[in-house]
Amino acid sequence: MKIALLGYGKMGKVIERIALERGHEIVLKKSGNDSFEGLENAAVAIDFSIPDAAVANISTCFDFNIPVISGTTGWLENYDQMVSLCHEKQGAFIYGSNFSLGVNIFFELNEHLAKIMSKFNQYKVEMEEIHHTQKLDAPSGTAISLAKGVIDHSDYSSWALENAKTDEILIDAKRIENVPGTHSVFYNSEVDTIEIKHTAHNREGFALGAIIAAEWIVGKKGVFTMKDVLDLK
Repeated sequence: MKIALLGYGKMGKVIERIALERGHEIVLKKSGNDSFEGLENAAVAIDFSIPDAAVANISTCFDFNIPVISGTTGWLENYDQMVSLCHEKQGAFIYGSNFSLGVNIFFELNEHLAKIMSKFNQYKVEMEEIHHTQKLDAPSGTAISLAKGVIDHSDYSSWALENAKTDEILIDAKRIENVPGTHSVFYNSEVDTIEIKHTAHNREGFALGAIIAAEWIVGKKGVFTMKDVLDLK
């Protein structure tokens, strides 16, 4: 399979290595203001760029009728626009705040726990996420997805980074050198704490998940999620 990498930083290089190990070919490695030359030869594009580049990258893929996997976070105010464009162009699209197989299982566990805990209002939900200092957005897209998983099954209405109201989930976003990513969800009461936690040891889990998603989406049309890829629905 021929892959275009849109974003060739640390994550892009790990994706390249694992893709080559799985027998794929890289036909474009785009960084910054590089051109899209070579995109037309790709069977699929994987976007791990920066928030300011994500919309242009995804839109261009739709123009070339190339399925796109996007793991870039921090641009979701334009997500609905990209979904509409995908349908208009009859394209194929997966956005994931985190493509790690373990994290996507963690998402399912988080939602299941939220359903159980919705009956016990003596518990207050808080979250913590820790990432490397180069992470541009805070909270992380993964933390936002976890918060949404709780909100969808509880009386919480939103999340906040500080001074959370009673109907908001407090997310403590920390930035520490050389931390790939740690996410914790706490249910605190006066008598105990229930905690679920996912700790990434390196970037390879994110990269492998993105490649698996790319392999899955080729030949399909529509907007999908990792739930579809991993058959978690």
